[in-house]
Amino acid sequence: HVQLVESGGGSVQAGGSLRLSCRASGNTYNKNLMGWFRQLPGQVREEVAVAAIYTDSGRTNYAAFVKGRFTISRDNAKSTVYLQMDNLKPADSAMYYCAADPRAGGSCPTNAITEYNYWGQGTQVTVS
Repeated sequence: HVQLVESGGGSVQAGGSLRLSCRASGNTYNKNLMGWFRQLPGQVREEVAVAAIYTDSGRTNYAAFVKGRFTISRDNAKSTVYLQMDNLKPADSAMYYCAADPRAGGSCPTNAITEYNYWGQGTQVTVS
């Protein structure tokens, strides 16, 4: 069983930056698929991850609309995955959720919501 705790959300002006953190516990962290999903105001959670990473290989995958602006990374010593968000836009305002599934890395981390079985409580990002 995996427990995920997010932090780092907040309010920022357009063009600003935030870094989200997701600390995992409860299993062998070093072999996890981990991703960040978001839920826009008044909508259901998006089915495609903003970004995904394999914690063992470090391979990453990004949604097209965040490429060049967001960076996912991991610190295995801290069992933590980060989402660095730069050049934020008001359209990025959402609740951001960390998700995970225990598995060894492959060629490209999937960004499909159906592949993730463990979820954090979410952290709010507001861009004005």
